[in-house]
Amino acid sequence: MNSKKYKDSFYQFRYINDLKDMLNSSAELFAKEPAYLVKDKPGGEYRPITYEQFKKDVDALGTKFIDLGLKGEKIAVIGENSYKWVVSYLATTNGTGVVAPLDKELPPREIVNLLKRAEVSAIVYSPKLEETVDLALKEVDGVRFRICMSTGAHEDERILSFDRLVEEGQELLDKEDRRFLDAHIDREAMCSLLFTSGTTGLAKGVMLSHKNITANVYNMSKYVKIQSPGMGLSVLPMHHSYEMTCHIFTGCYQGMCIAICEGLKHIQKNMKESQATVMLGVPLVFETMHKRVWKQLESSGKKDTAQKMVNLSRKLKLYNKPKAVRKIFAQLHQSIGNHMNLFIAGGAAINPDVIRDYEAMGIPMIQGYGMTENAPIIAVNRDRYSKADSVGKPMPGTEVKISCPDKDGIGEIICRGPSVMIGYYGDPQATAEVLKDGWLYTGDFGYFDDEGFLYVCGRKKNVIVTKNGKNIFPEEVEYYLMQSKYIEEVVVYGEPDKRTGDTIVWASIFPDYGAIEEDRGNLDEAALKSFMKTIIDNTNEQMPLYKRVKRFNLRKEEFEKTTTRKIKRHRR
Repeated sequence: MNSKKYKDSFYQFRYINDLKDMLNSSAELFAKEPAYLVKDKPGGEYRPITYEQFKKDVDALGTKFIDLGLKGEKIAVIGENSYKWVVSYLATTNGTGVVAPLDKELPPREIVNLLKRAEVSAIVYSPKLEETVDLALKEVDGVRFRICMSTGAHEDERILSFDRLVEEGQELLDKEDRRFLDAHIDREAMCSLLFTSGTTGLAKGVMLSHKNITANVYNMSKYVKIQSPGMGLSVLPMHHSYEMTCHIFTGCYQGMCIAICEGLKHIQKNMKESQATVMLGVPLVFETMHKRVWKQLESSGKKDTAQKMVNLSRKLKLYNKPKAVRKIFAQLHQSIGNHMNLFIAGGAAINPDVIRDYEAMGIPMIQGYGMTENAPIIAVNRDRYSKADSVGKPMPGTEVKISCPDKDGIGEIICRGPSVMIGYYGDPQATAEVLKDGWLYTGDFGYFDDEGFLYVCGRKKNVIVTKNGKNIFPEEVEYYLMQSKYIEEVVVYGEPDKRTGDTIVWASIFPDYGAIEEDRGNLDEAALKSFMKTIIDNTNEQMPLYKRVKRFNLRKEEFEKTTTRKIKRHRR
């Protein structure tokens, strides 16, 4: 629904003081409702775990953590998304110490670096990471406990069993051990140390407090309410603040059930099995699904008809009549389980036409904007009033300004509010560069429209500046190039022209070789280059002269990416 009567309305939710308050109140409100759907073996059946059991497991593990002498210590968590991952996180933050979530895709040498920088005393990991953790810990002193999320006892007596610790923690609780239950929570102190997956430079350790995270959950919920009964499919890695705050914690806060996805290639199958109603994703996930939908329609000869129906749906605003739209696009809805009613995109810019298409086909979709340093959401669209091109309005309680705007109102996005981080761990210089007089300088350029909706143009550090002072946002040029079905990925950048010395626009392109071969046959290198030049020339016609791509190169392989599927631009 996208009605203007909702444009200034807020949903009403209970206030929460900290993550412990969030879990305890949800366990009381939704005790017998499912909090998680998990699989005991790959490809098996989903099994529910109630909110009541979820709280019991967190309390038991937290109690055992304190019993092991981990009070006030840092505990790392690493592994694929799982129920035990979330239990480990909250068992640490809700009365024990500080959690340090780590990216499971990191090589052992990087894990060594982060374990040392975080000064962790224990690490909880999944069985799949056993070898990686083993290699890393050979070079790290001070990690007193290794806890494996495997079922049952571990054959190596030096390694503690997650399940056994929960059992022992429950035994302590049964004997009225209340050290964890009664632990005081300082909502202003660091509870989570998150290392940014930043696509350049050394990862920074972002210090977040209970206040930072729960203010994000509470205020975001005023804009987006999960329809009951809600079922979210957890796809993005849990070490990332976008997934953890916006999906796992907001889901818990609102009484939603979370189904753990078995991996990117299982998304569609898991959607059907879990009867998911909500999914958060990065643009690449949704854009890939979108391409697949249109490719299937094309191969079945239904593309033209579907396009006419999409156009008609947009024109008549049929998204306000969900039953009618679902009937028209029944094939799409059935392919994703027939229950999906909200897609949320974040983490990077998304093609707004993808949002418009999904909406026209009966799947409401919104996007937001944030960064780890703001726990993470800064702005988000309302579920009942949104704009496909915009990242939405500033979240309630968060003040957003444009610093030093140019004549078009474009400048650096800065924000302040209760979700702004404490700072970077052990790095006062880097902290001072982004935190100034309480304002967080995001490093992103953007502007507001006359309704107060925020638009993000691109990263400050990526801006191409020409000799005559023109600013070119690579992301904008990339958007136009990506309209071609023959371009899979692209990175735009500036390089000095050897002849004139002026900065010119280059594009590094990974073509969709499959689509090209299907439509144009098997092209040799010269013919492929000529064909891509035609694509670029046609794209250039849509842009002013100074933004046009002057040079390009073609890649044989896709770009290297972070685990949140962002292209590592500096490795073009």
